[in-house]
Amino acid sequence: MVGRHAARSRRAALTALGALVLTALPSAASAAPLPVPGPRPAVARTPDAATAPARMLSAMERDLRLAPGQAAARLVNEAEAGTRAGMLRNTLGDRFAGAWVSGATSAELTVATTDAADTAAIEAQGAKAAVVGRNLAELRAVKEKLDAAAVRTRTRQTPVWYVDVKTNRVTVQATGASAAAAFVEAAGVPAADVGVRVSPDQPRVLEDLVGGDAYYIDDQARCSIGFSVTKDDQEGFATAGHCGDPGATTTGYNEADQGTFQASTFPGKDMAWVGVNSDWTATPDVKAEGGEKIQLAGSVEALVGASVCRSGSTTGWHCGTIQQHDTSVTYPEGTVDGLTETTVCAEPGDSGGPFVSGVQAQGTTSGGSGDCTNGGTTFYQPVNPLLSDFGLTLKTTSAATQTPAPQDNAAADAWTAGRVYEVGTTVSYDGVRYRCLQSHQAQGVGSPASVPALWQRV
Repeated sequence: MVGRHAARSRRAALTALGALVLTALPSAASAAPLPVPGPRPAVARTPDAATAPARMLSAMERDLRLAPGQAAARLVNEAEAGTRAGMLRNTLGDRFAGAWVSGATSAELTVATTDAADTAAIEAQGAKAAVVGRNLAELRAVKEKLDAAAVRTRTRQTPVWYVDVKTNRVTVQATGASAAAAFVEAAGVPAADVGVRVSPDQPRVLEDLVGGDAYYIDDQARCSIGFSVTKDDQEGFATAGHCGDPGATTTGYNEADQGTFQASTFPGKDMAWVGVNSDWTATPDVKAEGGEKIQLAGSVEALVGASVCRSGSTTGWHCGTIQQHDTSVTYPEGTVDGLTETTVCAEPGDSGGPFVSGVQAQGTTSGGSGDCTNGGTTFYQPVNPLLSDFGLTLKTTSAATQTPAPQDNAAADAWTAGRVYEVGTTVSYDGVRYRCLQSHQAQGVGSPASVPALWQRV
């Protein structure tokens, strides 16, 4: 693990950072016309959207520069916007080009479409319409060409690229315009399809069972616990893949024997999980401001523009906003795809720690640039792909205890607790068909019939 972790003494550990990846959601199948404009319908919010602890709200007000009361309003608006965006996405089908929230309290939802005829109906659903030239599938096809080019060419001078739904293009972050042009040419992508952001930043993995607590790897490096998970009867926690290889041993914040890395992926993705011994118990808790704990209710994916907070063993609790999903980042060790970019700061040792939006798990800290004195950019590995890849169940206040169903077509039809569902997926429950509105792992309670914020009857 040379180059991935710094050596430490028993009492003075050097630090290590870690991240979360969010998979791109698939485009819905071609859709029927939007309904005729009418009264804006009431929209159910994600469960527990309004239950954030006071210290979480105060941290959001501090980091996002919000007035008293705006943080609570923002979380409620973001939860409702996620449901509304999912409904419109399923209806627009291949005309859908992205969605995002904006404003101090995220009161404005924008939904992009490639057909101006959709405008009135989108507005009737309480959203602002943006008419654009490319749908989301076309944007992702451009990014996939860049992903493929990154396998065969060096990208340290073009370390970040992503689908930017706000500008309806793919953006490449580069240290200079010539480096960006060379990367785009190597990918065989028309220059007109790509925007360039020149920046000197070059992200790195900041290396050095409550989410945010420290743990130590092979007595050599420190990272942060992400989220508690279970697999069959084995308890453990999710964290960053760059923190350790399969078989690496861990000790806890108190340096007591803790567990072993069961699986790890890095680069490509930045995800891992550690199985712990019987001295440690998985909890739904994440450490927040002032030692207060947040109890997770699920893993519903937040929209671009939504607020998000991070906990880590070096810098504690900090908040910001989601800038982009489906971001590719080149670290010195290689390229990681599917990360989410945020304005939250982080420092070495925060790696692997949890990102949450309200009481919904979002991902684990991967890497970034800057620090918590001057500010910075941090990327996380979305949690839902991690749960799906490793067959894990997120520990929440209502999580199912059984192992998730296999992520294959044979198990896709009947709704199953513990399974990860993406927007547009259809399931059957009690003889009724439902379509998923927001990406999430199904919990032990909250069937499609009882959670209209996540499922739409079809």
